[in-house]
Amino acid sequence: MANAVAKIPFSGSTQGQAVLVAATSTAGTTIHTTGTSATILDEVWLWLYNAHTADVLTTIEFGGATAPNQNIVLTVPFKSGLVMAVPGVSLLGNGSAGLTVKAFAATTNVITVTGYVNRITP
Repeated sequence: MANAVAKIPFSGSTQGQAVLVAATSTAGTTIHTTGTSATILDEVWLWLYNAHTADVLTTIEFGGATAPNQNIVLTVPFKSGLVMAVPGVSLLGNGSAGLTVKAFAATTNVITVTGYVNRITP
């Protein structure tokens, strides 16, 4: 049997709009939280935009401060368009809790996160 795929906005987004990263340290601004099911896969795609006048160091957290080895850290160039940060990373809930994707940046309220989730159900 084939899987069903639905493209959905980030759970931390309002009606699919970009999420403004307000946090400057862990735990970051919530971008998306997976469902709790260990069989429903969320494939996360996200891009960052920097509206500041200088490059900004940004961290994407997968699982929070207790899992720093799961972080993606990158410098987002200023006013350079959308920069791909997460190219379809697949995440599952663990049966009782969802996995949270968060972001924080060295400067508050200048990084926005856009993208989508492909929710894949068996």
